[in-house]
Amino acid sequence: MADKLVLVGRVAGAFGVKGEVRISAYTESPLNLLQYKRLKREDGSPGLTVVSGRAAKADFIGTVSEIATKEEADALRGLRLFVARQDMPQPDEDEFYLTDLVGLAVFEGGQALGKVKAVHDFGAGDILEIDPPRGATWYLPFTRACVPEVDLAAGRIEALRPGEVIVEPSKDEPEDESE
Repeated sequence: MADKLVLVGRVAGAFGVKGEVRISAYTESPLNLLQYKRLKREDGSPGLTVVSGRAAKADFIGTVSEIATKEEADALRGLRLFVARQDMPQPDEDEFYLTDLVGLAVFEGGQALGKVKAVHDFGAGDILEIDPPRGATWYLPFTRACVPEVDLAAGRIEALRPGEVIVEPSKDEPEDESE
């Protein structure tokens, strides 16, 4: 089985004129890219080899052995960078890499609800996309209230689906009288 690859950054282009590259880092700290050294392309082939660098907000600014000029850095803009999941440090207890949740079976009170198809963040926190045995995919907030238990070893998640959300019109808004 091929190594599972985890997206850790994307080349944003050159930084300055001396061949440094700016990488938008998707890691807890941009400096984590230094520990991985050999970043891969999406197909698993070699991408960039980190030589040195520093953090600039959420970005990594540094030198890589494959880039010597500003033009070379700009030519790689948009390149997505990955590392093998097995090369990442183990998360602390009760912490998870979101990539590890994909494929887990989802249950509620013993009833199978489907499998985690993907994990998304649309700006309001992580959401699990659940692929049921039949029907359309649906979404579950990845919060302790909705996902009280994750058992990676058993390959399962215990879920508590929230009730239906009903939005009442605001008292400040006029009621729709067109009906």
